[in-house]
Amino acid sequence: MLNPWASEIRRLVTFVVLTLFAGLLTGQLLVTALIATLAYLCWHLTHLVGLERWLRKGGSAMPPIGDGVWGELYYHIYRMRQRNRKSKRRLANVINRFKESTSALPDAAVVLHATGEIEWFNDAAAHYLGLSAPNDIGQRLINLMRHPSFAKYLQQKDFSDSLEISSPVDDMMMLEINIVPYGGKNQNLLIARDITRIKKLENMRKDFVANVSHELRTPLTVLSGSLESLADADDSETLATWRRSLGHMQQHNMRMLSIVDDLLMISQLETADNKSDHYPVSLSAMLSTIYDEATVLSAGAHEIKLDIAPALWLMGDEKELHSAFFNLVANAIRYSPAGGLILMTCQQREEGLYFCVKDNGIGIAPHHIQRLTERFYRVDAGRSRASGGTGLGLAIVKHVLDRHGAKLDITSQVESGSEFCCYFPVDSICEPER
Repeated sequence: MLNPWASEIRRLVTFVVLTLFAGLLTGQLLVTALIATLAYLCWHLTHLVGLERWLRKGGSAMPPIGDGVWGELYYHIYRMRQRNRKSKRRLANVINRFKESTSALPDAAVVLHATGEIEWFNDAAAHYLGLSAPNDIGQRLINLMRHPSFAKYLQQKDFSDSLEISSPVDDMMMLEINIVPYGGKNQNLLIARDITRIKKLENMRKDFVANVSHELRTPLTVLSGSLESLADADDSETLATWRRSLGHMQQHNMRMLSIVDDLLMISQLETADNKSDHYPVSLSAMLSTIYDEATVLSAGAHEIKLDIAPALWLMGDEKELHSAFFNLVANAIRYSPAGGLILMTCQQREEGLYFCVKDNGIGIAPHHIQRLTERFYRVDAGRSRASGGTGLGLAIVKHVLDRHGAKLDITSQVESGSEFCCYFPVDSICEPER
């Protein structure tokens, strides 16, 4: 395109020459020059008004028709607005993709200004941190998360290490907070991960190591003491000492063997394939056997009853189911006083099949119930060991039920008794093999 200013200068020179010629011809040079100047200004004013109206309407339509410098001006403004629209669309797509990707993240993400104001956050941040859009946009995060450790972490400006705190919306939820520079010097990106399960596993591992060490140390101490007694015994008292010591050693040896057997079974349950050995199991026959075993274990100290619907069959592993059901019954016997009632119930409903063990024993406080299926977790450590339990029974029950797609429900009241119910889905119920 030709230089618009050269064209405009030629236009102006031509206009001046014609004005001078007309003024000399009429003898009114000053009046002619004034009229010509007003006409020139009106021409520019007309284009200026057209430009203002076009821009006020958004400038998205084709620009007004103009020649000279105005035509060039319309063209460049139109091209610039077209480029801006394309840039805005590209930027909007980038922002939308960023929002979609961060919204899909399982971790909470919060964009912070250098002074701590919230600029943006994803859906997970609302769930983990209790943030609410759009009310909390522009608010200082330190005012919304009033945790002393977090306030200190945010103010110290040293984010090389992560911070672990409880969630402001749920004290039981543990969060790992990381802050990294984002978008330049004036922004930071806060990432909060839910590490509740990891912390729980860490605590369970610590408890497991401590408990298994304690569980094995007591029998080993008894064995060691008995051996020392035998070594120091005089000939006259050797026979009596042997008898007493052998009884203690045999008792605690059996206890250690039970612990090892239960640990091995849990290991097998964790590593074996689900439903690898499932086949129709007669619950009537199995529970009749468990009833006989429970009667022997109780030694007549409890009243044991069995209420089972006839011809109930369940698809599963008979050995695993027997272990889980017997553990529930054995626990009821161990923690029920002499003369207590223990009721085993197995019935079929529309939603599936259930097996329950109910007793009127010592009961369990509510804050213990959630942890009962952890390995070696004991409500009363001294009473549990005295009763002969290994502390692994309910852990085995949980693993067996998980492998059979079933759930364990526990209800209890202190000094009134407990009820442990196993719920199996409808598709676990089957017909006997023919």
